[in-house]
Amino acid sequence: MVSVTAADHSAHDLVLAGLSADEAAQVRAALDFVQPFYAGQRVVKGQDAYDYALSVAGVLAHLETDADTRIAALLFELPAIAPAEAEKIEDRFGKEIAELVAGIRQLMRLHEVTFEQQEAGKGKNAQQQAAIQLETLRKMLLAMATDMRVVLVRLASRVASLRYFAEQKLDNERTREYGRTTLDLYAPLANRLGVWQLKWELEDLSFRFIDPQAYKRIAKMLEEKRIGRESFVADAIARLKAEMAAAGIEAEVSGRPKHIYSIRNKMKGKSLDFSELYDVRAFRVIVEDVKACYAVLGIVHHIWTPIPDEFDDYIARPKANGYQSLHTVVTAEDGRALEVQIRTRGMHHFAEYGVAAHWRYKEAGGSNFAAKKYDEKIAWLRQLLAWKSEVTDAVMGQEEGRREWVEKLKSTSLDDRIYVLTPQARVIELPKGGTPIDFAYHLHSDIGHRCRGARVDGAMVPLNTPLKNGQTVEVITAKGGSAASAGPSRDWLSPGYAASARTRAKVRAWFNALDQQATLAHGRGLIEKTLQREGKTAVNLEELSHKLGFAKPDDLFLSVGKEEFSLRTVENVLHEGEAARQPPVNPDAAVVTRKSRASSVEQGAKSGVLVVGTEGLMTQLAKCCKPAPPDEIVGFVTRGKGVSIHRADCKNFAEMIGHAPERVIQTTWGAAGKDTVYPVDIFIIALDRQGLLRDISEILMREKINVIGVNTQSAKGQARMAFTAEIASTAQLNKALKIIGEVKGVIDARRK
Repeated sequence: MVSVTAADHSAHDLVLAGLSADEAAQVRAALDFVQPFYAGQRVVKGQDAYDYALSVAGVLAHLETDADTRIAALLFELPAIAPAEAEKIEDRFGKEIAELVAGIRQLMRLHEVTFEQQEAGKGKNAQQQAAIQLETLRKMLLAMATDMRVVLVRLASRVASLRYFAEQKLDNERTREYGRTTLDLYAPLANRLGVWQLKWELEDLSFRFIDPQAYKRIAKMLEEKRIGRESFVADAIARLKAEMAAAGIEAEVSGRPKHIYSIRNKMKGKSLDFSELYDVRAFRVIVEDVKACYAVLGIVHHIWTPIPDEFDDYIARPKANGYQSLHTVVTAEDGRALEVQIRTRGMHHFAEYGVAAHWRYKEAGGSNFAAKKYDEKIAWLRQLLAWKSEVTDAVMGQEEGRREWVEKLKSTSLDDRIYVLTPQARVIELPKGGTPIDFAYHLHSDIGHRCRGARVDGAMVPLNTPLKNGQTVEVITAKGGSAASAGPSRDWLSPGYAASARTRAKVRAWFNALDQQATLAHGRGLIEKTLQREGKTAVNLEELSHKLGFAKPDDLFLSVGKEEFSLRTVENVLHEGEAARQPPVNPDAAVVTRKSRASSVEQGAKSGVLVVGTEGLMTQLAKCCKPAPPDEIVGFVTRGKGVSIHRADCKNFAEMIGHAPERVIQTTWGAAGKDTVYPVDIFIIALDRQGLLRDISEILMREKINVIGVNTQSAKGQARMAFTAEIASTAQLNKALKIIGEVKGVIDARRK
């Protein structure tokens, strides 16, 4: 039989405080159920298990939480102490409480993972440790955000443990580590939830273990000044009460508790002496409505002189966690500063209890309208993840990381992610419905490609099994050492095998690579057969590729394999050097055949070309080199088609004068007509991207260059573009080419 002390009765009474008779009976049943199993047992911190459970439930009772939350707090250690009895929780207390207990246990487990990672991370630099911790803590927060009562129990358990350490006057590395983790994670979390009672206690108790000397020094200063401070505040309260009574305002006025960690932060952050702190001398005014808040503010500013920079209106502009109040600092007649907080009863209740106040409100029942207002009130909990950025700024100071997180938060809901563990206790984030295949590809693409099976919590499962929060997953890979020997299955692209678009993209990329290799081999075979057929097996493939406009032979093979490039073009290039042994080029055919404003048959003066010593002689601009002013030009007399005009450096012209030098005639540019334009070829090489052709076309249009022909090819992410354009002069073209050369991704832009 277990004995019950007077202290136990007192703790029992606290746990039952504020509950209805039926709710109290349910909590007593939970106490009676766990007491025999907890007797003589110790929790991880060394505290008696039953005392620990009472302490956690007592903290939650002080927050006025519902009966289910207190029962879950009493039961959550049972799975660790008596696993067989823990299986009866749902039968005895219902599904909701069983789910709360499971959520708390999962959160406790994830915290242990965090601690293990911190221990494993020791020896690395501080920034790496911080990154590991923040990543894991974010996963923890996401995993527990499905029911905020789980969070409250976790915070309450933290308070209970710190209180126990303080009562036992423990001071060792474990308590210091406990304090540091509390300040980094749980106190900011309590702040985001708006549970100020827990926030201040978590901070003060943690500070007590982290820096006991500073804690004792500030506590001593508070005690030494206590009598004078309390007398000053009492006089100020009495004066304000009299003024409010005269104005017909009913209010409660009380002194504010002094929080040692907050005092330390203000002294350090603002470089202030203890005597200069405002909130050491402070009180709080609680009124019935918002109108009375501003009326009291007017009275306060009438009695004392306000400090303008120390006024905050959190009623008109509430904090992100819903906190509302008026804060002002005034100066008394003797020059001492006094801080005053003014709020309604509802604001005060929320400020003290935060999300716990909401839960109590919902449990009270009410109309659909009331339920809707409740949901609106806790909508800000969906912004809870912004808390992560506060810790990031404090630990790493990375503004860019915060912006990325906020952007991700905008596009991701809280309910579409799951969090599983590797056998080494690393937390992996996956989309809801994620499978072992998603898990494997998240670890590494090579592991994903070689995945052949998986164990979840030690049991073999099919690869399309949806994973759940908190499960431990182990991937079984194919033997052979690389993905090349065993790739993924095409079945993995079927619905149900991969929830992540990233996973499906990697699987598709694998098969695309296989298809590309087959295309490459096919193209290589076609080129090799062509070389054999033409008797050119000794040709350098690199040089041949460059002549055909490709960066390397593989690009040529792929293009031929996809039937995007004609083998006849390859044959023509192979026999290019044999032109000297062929019949001479017909000089009469080396002229422009396309009709345009500049290249159509017209008189020399009209086209802007003058033939020395003649008048009215028909001229045509040669198609092979497309001359334009002020290119140096020469003429060649053709049979029946007048004089063809070439650039002086034209290779075709050089071959023609070798056959008929007597037909060369001196020419020069004359005054062209107002609308005369000349066709030229432009060649551009660039990194392929969406909108590239549009950007280049816009430049040509802006420079008033008319494009009459376009040919583009893209291979291996590189675009090769050939434009035929009409220009008034090469100066106009050079300007356009310079601008095109500055376009994003352009490698080369030149006249052909």
